[in-house]
Amino acid sequence: MSTSLYHDIIFGPVHSRRLGLSLGVNLLPADSKLCSFNCIYCECGWNTKGVKPRFNRREDVNRLLREKLMEMVAEGTPPDVITFAGNGEPTLHPEFEQIIDDTIIAREEISPSSKISVLSNATMIGRESVRRALLKVDNNILKLDSAFDETVRLIDDPQGTYSVARTVENMKLFGGHMIVQTMFLRGECNGQRVDNTTEKEIAAWLDVLAEVRPCKVMAYTIDRDTPCETLEKVPLDELKEIAARVEHLGIPCSVAG
Repeated sequence: MSTSLYHDIIFGPVHSRRLGLSLGVNLLPADSKLCSFNCIYCECGWNTKGVKPRFNRREDVNRLLREKLMEMVAEGTPPDVITFAGNGEPTLHPEFEQIIDDTIIAREEISPSSKISVLSNATMIGRESVRRALLKVDNNILKLDSAFDETVRLIDDPQGTYSVARTVENMKLFGGHMIVQTMFLRGECNGQRVDNTTEKEIAAWLDVLAEVRPCKVMAYTIDRDTPCETLEKVPLDELKEIAARVEHLGIPCSVAG
């Protein structure tokens, strides 16, 4: 399948399945992916090997975001949400906390009705500065695709040391100020069977949710092209069954098929 990168610092707006009219912010390079995961389902494709980490300048991000917000507000179509996503993991940026502070000021001055969201794979939440920043945004959306390290390695391919147990302990530090986002899929990739929808997977995942107590869960499945071409969407009815089990824990859960 064909995957694609975001070639601008500010992109969109796009109509997000989960967030509404979303104005995207890309803190990563415009010509390559930079991520601490190498997910088999990533719409940006595989990580670029051998490339020195590069980040967009804080000043450019702030200037371009302000310009686009003023344009959208003048047109009468302010974004529902300003979303940090783009070509990899936004919290890798060395000035991530300062950029979030800039964005909050810009939002308040130009488009106060807009929410601020961060889509993160949660690999950097062990850093105090990253946690401080994520506690300031409206939607702190953290990935957890499985409760098992082995499955995370198959689906997300962490590029450094990673453990679900450590991630769960760091998630607890948010005191519920987070949304857990999980991609459900099955199929084969690199000759290995992948499936995080089995009863064993779902039961263990629910146990983790009961432990970290997020304010919301987002369960979704493949919607765009993926670098691994042999993955399968999970039917919407099945996602709804999973969501019902989450809500039985007293946690709201949205689905996107």
